[in-house]
Amino acid sequence: ATVECLRATYSSGINCVTFPFPLHMSEQQLLKPDEWSYCDYFWADRKDPQGSANISGFEVLLQKQLKGRQMQKEMAEFVRERIRIEEEYAKNLSKLSQIPLAAQEEGTLGEAWAQLKKSLADEAEVHLKFSSKLQSEVEKPLLIFRENFKKDMKKFDHHMADLRKQLTGRNAAVEKARKSLADRQKDLELKTQQLEIKLSSKIEEDIKKARRKSTQAGDDLMRCVDLYNQSQSKWFEEMVTSSLELERLEVERVEMIRQHLCQYTTLRHETDMFNQSTIEPVDKLLRSVDPAKDRELWVKEHKTGELRPVDMDI
Repeated sequence: ATVECLRATYSSGINCVTFPFPLHMSEQQLLKPDEWSYCDYFWADRKDPQGSANISGFEVLLQKQLKGRQMQKEMAEFVRERIRIEEEYAKNLSKLSQIPLAAQEEGTLGEAWAQLKKSLADEAEVHLKFSSKLQSEVEKPLLIFRENFKKDMKKFDHHMADLRKQLTGRNAAVEKARKSLADRQKDLELKTQQLEIKLSSKIEEDIKKARRKSTQAGDDLMRCVDLYNQSQSKWFEEMVTSSLELERLEVERVEMIRQHLCQYTTLRHETDMFNQSTIEPVDKLLRSVDPAKDRELWVKEHKTGELRPVDMDI
């Protein structure tokens, strides 16, 4: 009992977990200083914003992971929509390039116009390739990454929940043993007071029994405290290990998404570059458009006679 009183001056239980009193918090050092690591900041429970029950710090980490998975899925859906737009755009460009409007324009202007229409077909091909690469190099990796993720999170959740449940049970045993010890000590004090009032061999025998029971209750309490500490130590170790694993997975997720979004921008730059290359021949021909030359070519092909009329001579 004396040991328990000493321990109580340095720690207090919150939701079946033992924490140091504020006076002794400064004695603790972060496990990973300056890293803002998961393993240092999720030991306490907090109120569930969706209800009245508490949720553990580890559950907060799990919710972060599940949200990250959902965000990744939504990013893939976003890219899928971009692919659909690119495919539709390419289809419409190709269709437009085949419309025979202004097909009879002639000369240098006609050549520039024909190249402009051809550039639409080339651009359509560029966008089809872009959409195909988006599908294989961005959307697909986002969808298949950590496809066993949900199953892994359930394992984490169940494992930590079982350890916490065991800790709660051991804490309840400690409290029961603590109450039993208090009752035995109270009984011993009562019998001791009776002996002071009236000497009796029977009361002396009762005191001996009460003392033995009190000692036994104290031993039971120490045993329960030891079992509780073993459970808390195991839970602590698993919390550190599991939270660091979740931290690693989150870093991996963010880095993986960053890399594939970088690939998206790279493909986009390439698309712009290829699109530019389809326009360059059009620009070149437009710079070569020459109304005087067009007139020369047209006249040579369509002239009906060079002799001009003169006045009639009588």
